[in-house]
Amino acid sequence: MSAPAMARQLVLDVGLRDGQVFDAFVPGENAALVATLRALARGEGDSQVFVFGATSAGKSHLLQAACHAANQAGMTASYLPLADMPGVGAGVLEGLEHVDLVCIDDVHRVAGDEAWEIGLFNLINASRAAGNRIVFAAGESPAALPVTLPDLASRLSWGAVFRLLPLKDEEKLAVLRRRAERRGFELPTEVGRYLLRQCPRDLGSLLELLERIEHATLAEQRRVTIPFIKQLLGS
Repeated sequence: MSAPAMARQLVLDVGLRDGQVFDAFVPGENAALVATLRALARGEGDSQVFVFGATSAGKSHLLQAACHAANQAGMTASYLPLADMPGVGAGVLEGLEHVDLVCIDDVHRVAGDEAWEIGLFNLINASRAAGNRIVFAAGESPAALPVTLPDLASRLSWGAVFRLLPLKDEEKLAVLRRRAERRGFELPTEVGRYLLRQCPRDLGSLLELLERIEHATLAEQRRVTIPFIKQLLGS
């Protein structure tokens, strides 16, 4: 198998997480972005979208949700989380213009890499010519990315560009309670608010903590209470 073929096979092997769907995402002030991605995943509206925002804001969730929705609509979809694919070269992009929807996460990781920039430039052009769709996510806007290839920044901005706005505390609480329910246990409101007061407030850290709580409550067969959380956190 050639190197590009092996790269494409790796793309096919990147799995989507079951819970990363639109219905499990709390949009907060991002309703327009979610609506745009839902339409794109159905083959409607914008054919290209760029999402940028802070780490753990939910960019990866939305890109995977778009792939899930496209699959449910009978379309092919590929999700490339560049932060989780170290050592993979730009050859992974070859042929992806034939996929109905391609979602490329962590684009900032390859900004400044000539081979990747050429690959992204060519993919955007080829996908548009083929009538297929593409979604990018990064920590920075297209204009702020340190790209060196002329016209790539403008290509990345060809479609709608959205900043993913952070959730407010009550919205984070809704995410935690919904995720706990999906995992089969209850997170009382007062416990969720305690976590927001006492723990790192970014959603990624909170969801990692929720996983610890799940394992602990199953192991000890105890309800999730504030004393239980204090014990778990060693405070």
